[in-house]
Amino acid sequence: MSSKKAITGPNVPKSFLPFSPAVQAGDYVFVSGQASVDGEGNIVNGTFEEECRRSFENVRTILTAAGLTFDDVVQVRNYVGKQEYLAEFNQIYKDYFTAPYPARTTIIECLGDLLKFEVDVTAYIKK
Repeated sequence: MSSKKAITGPNVPKSFLPFSPAVQAGDYVFVSGQASVDGEGNIVNGTFEEECRRSFENVRTILTAAGLTFDDVVQVRNYVGKQEYLAEFNQIYKDYFTAPYPARTTIIECLGDLLKFEVDVTAYIKK
């Protein structure tokens, strides 16, 4: 029997690529990179704020399907399309995470022209 399981649900965004939206392994849930996509996996372009918030809301949907919240997140990796978005990103980030903040990595200027933002997280399941 596998010690990992995919997290799915009716509102969890789909992907055209071969990966699970999230995987639970032991006491952790690893959420795959979430960008500004709709429920069918289609990219939804907008301002940086719109794309960033949609990405975080996709994470929220997946965490909810796993029975978790942003308070359970212990690690966040952010991919910010341009340096000029960084200050705005840091403000938006505080709408989703509070102290004590999760461990965090932010990589800038890494997405090309297709996306403005992507995020993946690791959450811990409290016993």
